[in-house]
Formats: sequence, structure tokens, C-alpha cells
Amino acid sequence: MEDVKMNKLWSMIAALVLLLMVAANCTKTDDPNDGGNDGLVTDTIVNDTVVADGDSLVSHGVVDLGLPSGVLWAVCNLGAEAPEDLGDYYAWGETAVKDTYFWKDYRYGDFVDDRYAFTKYCTDMNYGLEGFVDYEMVLDSLDDAATACWGGEWRIPTKGEWEELFQNTTNAWFTQNGVDGWLFTAANGNSMFLPAAGFHWDDAYNYDGLGLYWSSTLNKEFPNRSWSFYFNAYQCHVCGSRDRNCGLVVRAVKFS
Repeated sequence: MEDVKMNKLWSMIAALVLLLMVAANCTKTDDPNDGGNDGLVTDTIVNDTVVADGDSLVSHGVVDLGLPSGVLWAVCNLGAEAPEDLGDYYAWGETAVKDTYFWKDYRYGDFVDDRYAFTKYCTDMNYGLEGFVDYEMVLDSLDDAATACWGGEWRIPTKGEWEELFQNTTNAWFTQNGVDGWLFTAANGNSMFLPAAGFHWDDAYNYDGLGLYWSSTLNKEFPNRSWSFYFNAYQCHVCGSRDRNCGLVVRAVKFS
């Protein structure tokens, strides 16, 4: 009889211990190293009401900044999975990522007397191979990395579209989820973040806290260069001094 009472007592104690363990587990706080919420805001600036072509917001989402042209900007860089990811780097007029970005590897031209001469996108015969000129000023779709990667509605923004973005938003240096870059905020309350991604030149990666993004527009005066959008912690503007062979990141645009 005494043994039966002891067995019942131990059974009650075991059940109580199990109940306390379950309760403790249910009230456990999130552990960042155990799949919990790490406290970082993963995306606070994206208008997630617009999704392109039924694809995921992360890879092909757009931000409507209420711009006069109606152009919509991508949430992320090409090759990125979040707004603060740097993404992939492309030479101007090329659609594939490379390990190095030398003139000798550039798609449209060849060396003559130690100087690179162009076979496409050339406005000056002094820069063209055997005097070649075609006066093409904007990338064709077959040479547009955004179109090649994401489809026909997407493209690299023109110089004018970068200027429109700058002129119709308030913008400033900003740090998002530990990544430095430039934040553009529109009058409609929507914002877009561009990470400072640096650039590749020859076989070197150059950062120095700056962002460089391709436009699709050639520099007419110096056709060895194309216009890009430049920023660092103190300034941002459109500049036309980046050689076409350099590897820059791309932020794509489309119309709704």
C-alpha cells in the first residue's frame, strides 16, 4: 500500500516538472542565433503594394516615388536579395558578371596602338575602330544588364531618370541594417535605399565609402565613358567620368 502511494507521488511530481518545462519553453524570448527576431528592421522603406510580374517583392519589387515620368524603381540592385545587399557588377553595355574588368576583356572594341577603339556606341571617330561611329547614345535592350536579367520591362535608367530621382526627392547619407548608402524619400512618403557598393576596375575592387550606379546613357564628348550616379557620405550627383570597362552595380527601372 505504501509503495502504491509513493508511485502516485512520484508520478505527480514528474507531471508537474514536465508542465513547468513546457511553460518555460512557451515564454522563451527570441534568440537571434536560434531563428528568432534579431531586432533588425529588414525593410522599412519599400512600398510593398506593387509587385512586378507576380515575382517576389524581394527580387523584383518596385518603389513608386511619385516621379513626374511615372517610372518605378526596383527595390534591390541586380543580383541582390535585399535593399542593402550590394548585388552584381557589370561593365557598361555588358550583360554578364566577370572576375576582372580590363579593357582587353571589354565587349565592343579592340586595342590599336595601345589605345582601346570602339565598335559600338561611339560618337567620335577618334575613339572608334578604324574611324567607326554610330552615334548611339543609349544602350540597346540586348546590351542592357537589367533587361537581360529581369526581362523586357526592366532596364538601366537613363541619365535623365537619375536626375529626375535626385531632383524630386529629399536625399541624404543613411545607414540601413549596418550598410551605408543614400536614402531617397519622396513626397508621397515612399523611400528607396541605394547601398554604397564601390566598383571594380581591372582586377581591383575599390570602395572608399562611395556608390556608383550605371545609367544607360553614353558620354557624348568622351565615348570611352558613360554617365553614372555617384555618391559618398557628403554629396551625390550624376557624373560622366566612369570608363565603360569598369564594373558598377545596377538599379533597374520600369514603367507600371
